[in-house]
Amino acid sequence: MKYEFTGEVKICFGRTLHQIRAKISFGNIAKGDIGGWIESEKNLSQEGNAWVSGDARVFGDAWVSGDARVFGDACVSGNARVFGDACVSGNARVSGDAWVSGNARVSGDAWVFGDAWVFGDACVSGNASIMWISNIGSRSDTTTFFLGKKKEIIVNCGCFHGTIEQFQEAVEKKHGDNLHGKMYRLAIEMAKMKLQSATNEPPEEGEADE
Repeated sequence: MKYEFTGEVKICFGRTLHQIRAKISFGNIAKGDIGGWIESEKNLSQEGNAWVSGDARVFGDAWVSGDARVFGDACVSGNARVFGDACVSGNARVSGDAWVSGNARVSGDAWVFGDAWVFGDACVSGNASIMWISNIGSRSDTTTFFLGKKKEIIVNCGCFHGTIEQFQEAVEKKHGDNLHGKMYRLAIEMAKMKLQSATNEPPEEGEADE
């Protein structure tokens, strides 16, 4: 076991959260380091370098694993999953059935929830840099649009993962001018309007060095 409970508790949304402490050194965590708050061991893997620190909270059926980190005042709840090398920080919120994976960074006041999936080199630093629409298309999937590390718009929809240009080509090829195609094209235009405004904003402190 890499961590244990310190005995300190706090109440969050009616749930009892336990502060954690590292039992061994791993990653950049030293033995004895005090971590953040989790409801139970099912919220944070005892394997890998995953860690919760600061005043961050993980509860419900949420799960943090791999080398993922949750810190600052971030909150991960519901059935959310944070894994890989993902990082959730600041005042960010990840909840519902949302997934954050790969090298994704979710920070600031960003909220990722529902069935949204943020992955790869995504840099979501506020609500202006992510958008998702549910119950559209032939399978009523959730389509997530977000900014990548190079400020390109990335799309996740069902089995599709790629740029917004690639997604538009895939929509044209599969749906043409049918109802599903029209709905996807509207979503694409909305995503461009919302997310392109965020590409002109300066990166948050520390982002440029990542």
